[in-house]
Amino acid sequence: MRNTRGNLHVGAIVGAAALVVTLAVALALLGGRDAAAAAPAVAADDPHVQHTLADTSGQHAHDLTINAVWAERALRADEEDQVPVADLPVVVAEVGYAPNAAPPVNRDYRAHVQVELEVTELVKEIAPGVEYRFWTFGDTVPGPMIRVRHGDYVTFTLQNHPSSMMPHNIDLHAVNGQGGGAEATLISPGQQATFGFTALNPGVYIYHCATAPVGMHIANGMYGLIVVEPKEGFEPVDKEFYVVQGDFYTKGDFGERGLQEFDMMRAVDEDAAYVVFNGRAGSMVGDNALNVKVGETVRMFVGNGGPNLTSSFHIIGEIFDRVWLEGGAMVNRDVQTTAIPAGGAAVVEFTLDAPGTYNMVDHAIFRAFNKGAVGQLVATGDHDHVVFSDRIDLRPYNPGATAAGE
Repeated sequence: MRNTRGNLHVGAIVGAAALVVTLAVALALLGGRDAAAAAPAVAADDPHVQHTLADTSGQHAHDLTINAVWAERALRADEEDQVPVADLPVVVAEVGYAPNAAPPVNRDYRAHVQVELEVTELVKEIAPGVEYRFWTFGDTVPGPMIRVRHGDYVTFTLQNHPSSMMPHNIDLHAVNGQGGGAEATLISPGQQATFGFTALNPGVYIYHCATAPVGMHIANGMYGLIVVEPKEGFEPVDKEFYVVQGDFYTKGDFGERGLQEFDMMRAVDEDAAYVVFNGRAGSMVGDNALNVKVGETVRMFVGNGGPNLTSSFHIIGEIFDRVWLEGGAMVNRDVQTTAIPAGGAAVVEFTLDAPGTYNMVDHAIFRAFNKGAVGQLVATGDHDHVVFSDRIDLRPYNPGATAAGE
């Protein structure tokens, strides 16, 4: 039998020595030479440490510095996680209204974030000449994009406007706890409720109403995104946008004018009359198109409120450079179309390399051109004809005539 205990003991000594050295360099970076000189003296007689200290040139020295920086970050992260909620700085969450993303968090410390969201029921256009009674978070479909930092403590207050006809609540998929907050926030018209949670997992998450019948509340527009940024934040980009797809079930077919009622049987059969981005057919088309410049890096936070259909999100004429699959940590590259399930999300990044008008669609393509799931990006800037030439030639083609001539 191998002496695993002995091996573990030696490994522990080596690991401890390496940690001492790493912390020493970290102290040097943070506190100057005096701190660095004091730290390694703790293990100066250890032969493992002597060997490591002797090798401080070239790549090894660089590696020690990098390790020290990460060690310092890890220590600081651990320390900030231990701060009592009562001692955290209080900040009010900044939100974004589609198609504009909420601004980046831009802080390197944990905070107590306060969020307030009002539920309203109101009539708005779902398509030109077509009205629908939406149930909303914050008067909009989707609801506001909320942005916090990994580790933040969030106090969330939901308010149900007195003019509402229905009770409502909220289930935030970013919450680790029963119902995502649904039971804690179930309120009648004219009530408000507050609960708290810690943002334990970075990612991009849907929130939605979870009052029975849940599908009906979601189908009426009650969804949005909450982004839990990683502690180091996202890399800066030139533009950020906020897009959420949803499917709607009306008594009338697509484009039938007037005030349309919700059709429960159509919803059960998953026979959507409308599949739209940001709550309305044409919400990002024509004068409402998203404007970018050639060469800019664009990040989109894309959600799918559902309640039923999976989105095949695609931009015609563009390839996503990076996609954070399902809004999590896994990154895929060079992606043509990304699937976003109902109740899910993704982050896509890309750079438009040629000027023009680009259609973004659900590539279950009849949804785009027959049910409303189309938006537009307009890119302006220099045209590199090597990247994309436009039409070079146009002439008649008649293979039958060519064969006869021969």
